[in-house]
Amino acid sequence: MINGDNNNLSQGQCQLISIARAAVAGPPVMIMDEAASSIDTRTEAIVQQGMDALMAGRTVFVIAHRLSTARNSNEIIVLEQGRIIEPGSHEQLIAEKGQYYPLYTGAFELE
Repeated sequence: MINGDNNNLSQGQCQLISIARAAVAGPPVMIMDEAASSIDTRTEAIVQQGMDALMAGRTVFVIAHRLSTARNSNEIIVLEQGRIIEPGSHEQLIAEKGQYYPLYTGAFELE
């Protein structure tokens, strides 16, 4: 039983339910703000495959500090103090070794 306050669910469980609701609703545009922030990294790897399928054919704005969430995006925009400092695909940004590179590679060194 899920109550209205969600106090019987963890943050990760609430996030998974939100992702499932988005999948069922099938909107043409989605905003995913830290969609995987409360999900453990093992579960995130499984959920990421489903999220990739969910995002296909839609315009999706992904706001994430966990960069694995945005890795498969067509365009990644790196912001610093609200200003665009690097746009490009994951592959382009890794190859350029700019601000995105240490953010992405450093995140995986910690896991």
